[in-house]
Amino acid sequence: MRLITWNIQWGRGADGRVDLDRIVAHARRLADFDVLCMQEVSAAYPELPGCDGSDQFQGLAERLPGYTALSGVATDTPGPDGGRRAFGNLLLSRFAVLQVFRHLLPWPADAGVRGMQRIALEATLDTPLGLVRVTTTHLEYYSRLQRAAQVERLRELHQEAVGHAASPRPGDASEGPFCFVPRAAASILVGDFNCRPESAEVSRLLAAMEGGTPPYQDAWALTHPAQPHAPTTGLYDKKQWPGPPFACNFIFVSADLAPRVQALHVDASSDASDHQPLLIELA
Repeated sequence: MRLITWNIQWGRGADGRVDLDRIVAHARRLADFDVLCMQEVSAAYPELPGCDGSDQFQGLAERLPGYTALSGVATDTPGPDGGRRAFGNLLLSRFAVLQVFRHLLPWPADAGVRGMQRIALEATLDTPLGLVRVTTTHLEYYSRLQRAAQVERLRELHQEAVGHAASPRPGDASEGPFCFVPRAAASILVGDFNCRPESAEVSRLLAAMEGGTPPYQDAWALTHPAQPHAPTTGLYDKKQWPGPPFACNFIFVSADLAPRVQALHVDASSDASDHQPLLIELA
């Protein structure tokens, strides 16, 4: 199983040009991926630098036939010409997609701090490794208060899902929406967490959980023990990120899935976004 996660910055590269074809080409160059998780996908936002305002959720899905495309819209507001604006995450899978959840994350008031609604897009996939729950998210950048609340919610969602997996509810196909659809216990959590590896938020995300829930583990630490995280932001776009490059994009796996992790690679060669794509391989 090969999964790529990437904050694509609405397809805007270090050259300031928005190019979804380039995004797809760079992802394909990195790996023949089974799952692609993207953050900062937009629709009807022509004011974003370099953006034409097109529906990128649809555009990326059309560029990747053979994959099931799942959109996770976090920001849903009135747009031009009476339409809607959308900003959020996109998950594409060539594995069968079972249960899907779109969890709006907490957004507590933080006076005077800019920010936006955030989401965790969760899908249980039927993979050769068995059922795996993949969640892609993008946490708040400006507010530590909001980011901390979002970390707590991600922990709660993991515990909830493990509970569902251990106690499947009754219900067959004749019961319509009450029909039981599996929710996997094994979990991969990916995205742009807008915090550093040594942050309190990452420590909290990896902390032990109650009720025997397998805690999250950092896939980088599993594959590169005792090595500092490779930078995932600020390698090429020095206008937005003038300081030294740093890591804020991560892949976490539940402890029961950790023995399956074979490799994690950060593609340092791509300049198609202000973030680098990450590839995890499980077997």
